Amino acid sequence: MKRRILVLMGGVSRERDVSLVSGAAVCEALVAAGHELRSFDVSRDVGALVREIESYAPEIVFNSLHGRYGEDGCIQGVLELMGVAYTHSGVRASAIAMDKPTTKRAVEQAGLRTPRGKVVRREDFAHGDPLPRPFIVKPVAEGSTIGIRVVGEGANRSWGDDWNFGETALVEEYIRGRELTVGIMGERALAVTEIKFTGDMFDYTAKYTAGHAEHVLPAPLPQPVYDAAMDAALTAHRVLGCAGISRSDFRYDDRRPGADGLYFLEINTQPGFTPLSLVPEQARHLGIEFGQLCEWLVERAQCHA
Repeated sequence: MKRRILVLMGGVSRERDVSLVSGAAVCEALVAAGHELRSFDVSRDVGALVREIESYAPEIVFNSLHGRYGEDGCIQGVLELMGVAYTHSGVRASAIAMDKPTTKRAVEQAGLRTPRGKVVRREDFAHGDPLPRPFIVKPVAEGSTIGIRVVGEGANRSWGDDWNFGETALVEEYIRGRELTVGIMGERALAVTEIKFTGDMFDYTAKYTAGHAEHVLPAPLPQPVYDAAMDAALTAHRVLGCAGISRSDFRYDDRRPGADGLYFLEINTQPGFTPLSLVPEQARHLGIEFGQLCEWLVERAQCHA
């Protein structure tokens, strides 16, 4: 069925550039499928968005925003108030998933293993290391590994002096091992990808710069570990109440027996969405082309209230 669709892209988060690429890919796929389409670059002018929706009257909004104000429940709340069906997760799931400490508590209660960690206030940064080194410092509400830093044995004691991601940070033990990710499509875990990269972590540069990372699909893992990662991603998706697609990231310490070395890191409710992105890559591995994946999301767009 052909629809009148408004694609939201760009936005005001630190992931604006990634969102523009995702949005352009989605627009191309939906136009090729014959949909009536308009794109909108979201700004802080909420009134402009409201006027665009009122004038265009889309049947569906395809949310291609990434990061704060687009992936954290803010835009979803506007769309709910206006009664417009939209893709991906609703307000509650989006807000919880963007908040790393809240996600951490939710999945731990569901039985998933996460790195040992705690929330530290900026004023306490200078009082010494909050955990034994090495440890990782993360913004509590950013995506695409923005702001994440590894504090190793030889790092300067003033590791928090240039912190500009709010008044708190999530500090976690550094898990040595392999980077894994699992995409979810509805109630289906797609596959496990291992991401190989140089350095201590799969950071923003490694994610979005050609040649900095290699995707190994399917990940070469013992079957029990592969299955455990698939199950854990689906559990996180369900516990948070996600809809459409999500992607969960893990670290796997293969020095530990079986799946004991598998640690949940975070969940993305609107992961990168180009034909070369991780979730579309996993879908294609299963015979689902990018255009089909976009259509699948359009067909399941809804108001979540």
